Amino acid sequence: MGLFLEQVNHPRFGRENLDKNKILYTRLSDLAKKHGCSVPQLALAWLLHQGDDIIPIPGTTKVKNMVDNNGSLALKLRQEDLKEISDAVPLDEASGQRTLGVIAQYVWKLANTPLLK
Repeated sequence: MGLFLEQVNHPRFGRENLDKNKILYTRLSDLAKKHGCSVPQLALAWLLHQGDDIIPIPGTTKVKNMVDNNGSLALKLRQEDLKEISDAVPLDEASGQRTLGVIAQYVWKLANTPLLK
């Protein structure tokens, strides 16, 4: 797995956290194989199934990756699949801060927003 320059200093990719977080990636990778898709496709499909108020905006610089991302639209997940994916990556299990220290104070960390009425 090659790391970009900004990832080298990112807390989740630091030596003390990387091995722990690889376990989470392996779980997602296994589920992606089960569903016959890539990990990014599985993640985007999971997001797309979270509700009409969730709009994933994947960033990419390569047409190949954009085409791959679009493959998530064809992935139909059942409620059991969504639960299995959520259970594979619990919110509190990722090691390391989500963002670099100087940015962390400005980032929304968790949104337990009540449903619209």
